[in-house]
Amino acid sequence: MDKHFTACKLAYIIDDKLLVYLRDDFAHIPFPNMWDFPGGMREGDETPEQCVLRELEEEFALKLDESRLIYKKVGVNFNNTGNSYFFVAEGKQEEIDAIVFSEEGQYWQMMNIEDFMEHPKAIDRLKSRLADFLAANKN
Repeated sequence: MDKHFTACKLAYIIDDKLLVYLRDDFAHIPFPNMWDFPGGMREGDETPEQCVLRELEEEFALKLDESRLIYKKVGVNFNNTGNSYFFVAEGKQEEIDAIVFSEEGQYWQMMNIEDFMEHPKAIDRLKSRLADFLAANKN
C-alpha cells in the first residue's frame, strides 16, 4: 500500500472525448473555475483504485468495476505533499446518458481531447498526465 498516496484523477474517455467538469469558482479551492477530471482526495486507508472509483460515483453517479481502469500512473500531488494517481477508463454511452452530476462543480460535459489539451482553463497537470497516456498508447 502507498502510505504517501493522497489523491487521484480519472480520464474517462469515449472515442475522442473526455468527461470533464468546470470546478466551482471559489478562491479557497485549488484550481477554481478550471476544467477538471473526476477524482479527489483519499479517504481513510482506501487504495488509489478505491478512491478514484468512489470519487467517480460521488461526482457523477457512475459505478465502474476496477477492471475498467486501463491505465495507472503515480505522480506527485498538486501541492507536493504526497503521491497522486492518474487513471484512464474507457466509457460507454449508456453510462454518460445516466450521469447524475453532484453539487460540486458548475457543470460537466464531454470535451474533445484536442480541445481539452489546448484549453487555457484546463489544469496543466492533467494535460501533462493525459499526454503521457496518449503517447504511451498510440496505435
